[in-house]
Amino acid sequence: MSSQTELQYGTVENYVGGEWTTPTVDGENVTNPATGESIARVEYSSADEVDDAVATGQAAFEEWHQRPVEERIQPLFEFKQLLEDHQDELAELLVQEHGKTFGEAKGELRRGIENVEVACGIPSLMQAGHVENAAPNIDETAVRKPLGVFAAVTPFNFPGMIPLWFLPYAVATGNSFILKPSEQTPLTAEYLFDLIDRAGFPDGVVQLVHGSVETVNTILEHDGIEGVSFVGSTPVAQTIYKKAAANGKRVQAQGGAKNHVIVTESADLEFAAKKTVGSALACSGERCLANDVVVVEESVYEEFVDLVQAEVERQVVGNGLDDDTTIGALISAEHEQRVRNYVETGVQEGAELIYDGRNETVEGHEDGNFLGPCLFRDVTSDMVISREEIFGPVLGLMSASGIDEAIDVMNESDFGNAASLFTGSGSEAAKFRHRAEAGNLAVNAGTAAPMAFFHFGGQKDSFFGDLHAQSEDVVRFYTDETVYIERWPDA
Repeated sequence: MSSQTELQYGTVENYVGGEWTTPTVDGENVTNPATGESIARVEYSSADEVDDAVATGQAAFEEWHQRPVEERIQPLFEFKQLLEDHQDELAELLVQEHGKTFGEAKGELRRGIENVEVACGIPSLMQAGHVENAAPNIDETAVRKPLGVFAAVTPFNFPGMIPLWFLPYAVATGNSFILKPSEQTPLTAEYLFDLIDRAGFPDGVVQLVHGSVETVNTILEHDGIEGVSFVGSTPVAQTIYKKAAANGKRVQAQGGAKNHVIVTESADLEFAAKKTVGSALACSGERCLANDVVVVEESVYEEFVDLVQAEVERQVVGNGLDDDTTIGALISAEHEQRVRNYVETGVQEGAELIYDGRNETVEGHEDGNFLGPCLFRDVTSDMVISREEIFGPVLGLMSASGIDEAIDVMNESDFGNAASLFTGSGSEAAKFRHRAEAGNLAVNAGTAAPMAFFHFGGQKDSFFGDLHAQSEDVVRFYTDETVYIERWPDA
């Protein structure tokens, strides 16, 4: 890592072939969302620089995939320990370029570390299958084999976690890997690669290139890249999916979300209110697992509205590095305005704004991108604020006659990323499990975030592809199965 970036000022660098280099295409400043100050400069990678990274990765792959699997995971063990040792410094840097709270940043990194831990189990995860006497005198074995160079294009909202949904599995299975992080949060990625550089991976196995749309297009069109992973908005995910597939690549593209909470009269309402607010407002609502529409059984609707409002009123907006802060800054001034526009749309549509955080200010941070929580009641399913992803600290409440109507409302959504149910009824939980059209479901938990040893499932317009991030799904994504048929007639 360059000395300038260690000071959080200067130019962010690529990491290619084990060397730090500065991209050559004019880029943009990296801004601290809480202060409005520029803290670094990120330049963009040219097509030639991407081509150099791919060629370097291909050369590294030829030797790397031949190494014993037990040898390939040793740098991951070292990387995991380095992440543990530097978690606080990494979290502080993440807060400064993203805006979320320090606790949220550490929680994000813990999730990333869990993926490194799971990837260390690749000797077991890569095992396919073997059948003796599959046919007369014939044994059959399925063998997983790596393919070459893979890339991931990751978003601003979880710059420490989402790259680790992919990177550890790609290299443990024997591939080489290129990360293109968000240009809004490149410092966290550079810090991760400083630790990767120290972990002992051979040069060229893991590489970092910074850039914008042109850089991504070069990755999608490059003949030397076998597959691409993406996390971002649905329109971009659709574009990535189509372009990557048209260029003969494997692709997993996770899109946006509009997640629902269902609360029935049998639920612990105080617990449900606390977890609902936490889910909707964590990371300032800038996450694809935010449950920001709540469908409440009408018999307990008024009581639940009061409990949620009281919980919202307890939130503290501020700099993510301040201990009392529960809602940090939004990523940019442009995004803050976009969220404010959604709030105004909700007002115009007729939803009642019972907590308006638009005028909240943070003393000493007048140039920060702050927006307090905004709570609507009496939202209807045809409103824009109940259909479109807002990606901000906005929560809407609506009522339904019971769980059947609530599930119907939820299933009307074009998205299918996650949903939560709060109930005291096993039959309601079973109905939710069987009928809910979302890939990540939770009962009596505010956020349906799967552990690293399960895949991260999205459905409908929340995911484009066949194999998801994390665990066995991503191992299949990074490998091809060869079926080996063996017959010895005289045996």
